[in-house]
Amino acid sequence: MAPIDLKFRHGELDSHRFADPGLLEQALTHRSAGAPHNERLEFLGDGIVNLLVAEVLFQRWPKADEGALTRARAELVREASLATIARRLELGARLTMGPGEMKSGGHRRDSILADALEAVVAAIYLDSGFETCRAAVLPWFEESLAALPVGKPGKDAKTRLQEWLQGRQRPLPVYELVSESGDDHAKMFNVSCTITDPTLTAEGEGSSRRNAEQAAAAALLEKLDISK
Repeated sequence: MAPIDLKFRHGELDSHRFADPGLLEQALTHRSAGAPHNERLEFLGDGIVNLLVAEVLFQRWPKADEGALTRARAELVREASLATIARRLELGARLTMGPGEMKSGGHRRDSILADALEAVVAAIYLDSGFETCRAAVLPWFEESLAALPVGKPGKDAKTRLQEWLQGRQRPLPVYELVSESGDDHAKMFNVSCTITDPTLTAEGEGSSRRNAEQAAAAALLEKLDISK
């Protein structure tokens, strides 16, 4: 089969030319559409993404300690960050999904988009090797890398909110589960975050309760207009 081009429109990023189009097709197939789907590729891609990000941080931040590197990597590879990249690459529109997932808006869900991105990374790796994969994938993270304070990546949203409140001797936030939906393999949680001084509430969604709490805390920080 002749090679095909996959054009990820993200700045000046070049297309990756797949010699095996079946790898790309599988990477963009959700389990709801049947086999072969992208779960195995997602497993491999998760490891590759972590390695690529760890490598680039190690090279760019020669004076950063292990803690700073670990926090930076966690920020870059978290579900919401990967989903943001997937949206820039317009992966949602390319996904093959079952009718139920499509109807419920699965192509817009962070967890599904992040998994698809990791699967695509694995597909590029299997198609053309590690060096080609690195060259294709690292530019996707350039914007997020540039936004990190060098050597001192910001703390997560829940920690920042808690420290802001404690520094002003105000009551800590209260997180409550608002709702959960979806099948067991694709649960989505909606959580509220409430503070009383000032009285504010925000909600966040995620594929785990922890991720939803982080999203809610981030939304509340935006309402407080607290810079990162």
